[in-house]
Amino acid sequence: MQIAIDGPAGSGKSTIAKLVASQLGFIYCDTGAMYRTATVMAHRLGLDYGDEAAIMTHLKDLEITFKPTPEGQLVFMDGVDVTHAIREPEATNNVSQVSALPQVREEMVARQRQIAATSDIVMDGRDIGTTVLPNADLKIFMVASVAERAKRRYKENVAKGIETPLDVLADEIEARDRKDSTRAVSPLREAADAIRIDSSAMTIEAEVATILKLVAEKR
Repeated sequence: MQIAIDGPAGSGKSTIAKLVASQLGFIYCDTGAMYRTATVMAHRLGLDYGDEAAIMTHLKDLEITFKPTPEGQLVFMDGVDVTHAIREPEATNNVSQVSALPQVREEMVARQRQIAATSDIVMDGRDIGTTVLPNADLKIFMVASVAERAKRRYKENVAKGIETPLDVLADEIEARDRKDSTRAVSPLREAADAIRIDSSAMTIEAEVATILKLVAEKR
């Protein structure tokens, strides 16, 4: 079974996707973390974020792996833990440019589909239901107000030791929305057959319960 959860930055899709996958015993694939890892790679190699050829030269051989732990899922780049690095402002503010590169998306989508072909999966991102898994059994499109998303991102950052003012986060989220919605390749948009969930006033428990009910109905 394939469950696709899409939505804008900070809508809570990753948190919900992890919990839903855990409850169902499914594999969880954080596609955003994959693009963020590519962004960290470019930064550490001193590559321009718009230099598709240079990024692809290194990305094709880059190993991106995930490791579940009691404290959360860890992300590794060629065996190096980049779980914290991919959430730093440098990656957050530039991942849209890297993820908009056609060849980068082609490479990542191929990897994501390969992961999804192995077992039951919950995958979240921007274009899962429209591009990566267009035939997913269940498609969810999560939304929330900019103010609420900024608050969530602020709490997440503080927990990770990242200090960014709330108003700055709100501006960054709005900018990210514009970039993701207007990019030429696989823009952020709601699949025609997706079920929209506005999580602005919902608890995490309520969101998970809503999706689990939808999964049960599909089964």
